[in-house]
Amino acid sequence: MPIKDSNAADSTITYDRNQLDAPTGNIYETVSILAKRAIQINEEIRTELFEKLEEFATPLETLEEIFENKEQIEVSKFYEKLPKPHAVAIEQWLAEKIYYRHTDNS
Repeated sequence: MPIKDSNAADSTITYDRNQLDAPTGNIYETVSILAKRAIQINEEIRTELFEKLEEFATPLETLEEIFENKEQIEVSKFYEKLPKPHAVAIEQWLAEKIYYRHTDNS
């Protein structure tokens, strides 16, 4: 699911705890899974942003060029408006798009 096409909330939303922990039966396990997914999403966004910003980088930039690079500012603003990684992770969790498994052998 592309993060840019996500319908995740831009602001804080209160979720029903029972709905969140229903797949695992444990709210702490659910939070752990969501945190790991949010970290993955954040890394994807960060990598993509840095790749796009490198397109605008020149080896010898003057201070004026840094402040006047409108394209770079627009790219940064676009990424700032994206939903936060934790909101996207919760949306994916509720839509059952996150795969998880127990790795203990007991």
